[in-house]
Amino acid sequence: MTFAPRPRYSSTAIALHWLLAALLTANFGIGVFMSELGASPLKLRLFNAHKWTGITILALSVVRLAWRLTYRPPPNSALPGWQRSAAHATHRLLYGLFFAVPLAGWAYSSAAGFPVVLFGVLPLPDFVPANKALAVAIKPWHVNLAWALAALVLMHVAAAIKHHWVDRDGLLARMWPARIR
Repeated sequence: MTFAPRPRYSSTAIALHWLLAALLTANFGIGVFMSELGASPLKLRLFNAHKWTGITILALSVVRLAWRLTYRPPPNSALPGWQRSAAHATHRLLYGLFFAVPLAGWAYSSAAGFPVVLFGVLPLPDFVPANKALAVAIKPWHVNLAWALAALVLMHVAAAIKHHWVDRDGLLARMWPARIR
């Protein structure tokens, strides 16, 4: 069931958007930082935090997609057609990467023989069987998909800033937790 569009996104959509934005930013930073570390207890803790955060991102992405499919976003009919098309394509790619990046990470971790134990207490099933050659093949996919997601997020942020500061069309205010003046 869908509901009539609103001039602003719902509080739930806004909360999911900003929570995922914070988690994605933190997890990308952790991923880049830990990949530069040598073997150490810190690297092991960061890998576990990275995996927990990735699974949390995956779960929240399921919730966010379900919310998005149930509640229509506010219309942006004031945008030229090409901008609406670009926004729709960007959002589809973002949603796809919200799923692809953590699933590739989970597959890599499973193939490498390192189970995902959510928050150190809830073991998740292996996504794929342990296989070192498969792990070697999957790792670049996870890394490259993460970089693609980061690039797409930066484009999304740049477009939001452009709409707010250049176009002054109020588009950003629809997703901001409090009204931007």
